[in-house]
Amino acid sequence: MSRTDTSRSDGPREITVPLRVYKAITVFSTLFAVGFVIAGFGFLDAATAEVGPLAVVLSSLGVSTEGVVSLVLALLGLALIGFGAGIYVLGTRFRTPGMGNSQDDGDESFTNE
Repeated sequence: MSRTDTSRSDGPREITVPLRVYKAITVFSTLFAVGFVIAGFGFLDAATAEVGPLAVVLSSLGVSTEGVVSLVLALLGLALIGFGAGIYVLGTRFRTPGMGNSQDDGDESFTNE
């Protein structure tokens, strides 16, 4: 049975871009991913606790974090965490022309000698 090798650096899952573009994509995708994950955990905290920054803001607006509001906050938090993870994964697909892939290095020895 034959299998195709998708781990090569010129595969369909990786995009080759110039170094300046790679740096910008890496910086901003990581920044946005971290921001979305932190915001997601903030919403989860507001959904599960009565104290916390977002819960305090909601209670000052007169919104109770019980029942349906708690469920909506939890689902929104999970969605933000998933979206942040997706941004990070997509940001890792970019490479520069000179970058190799550690899986492409076939000359490594797998013995403990």
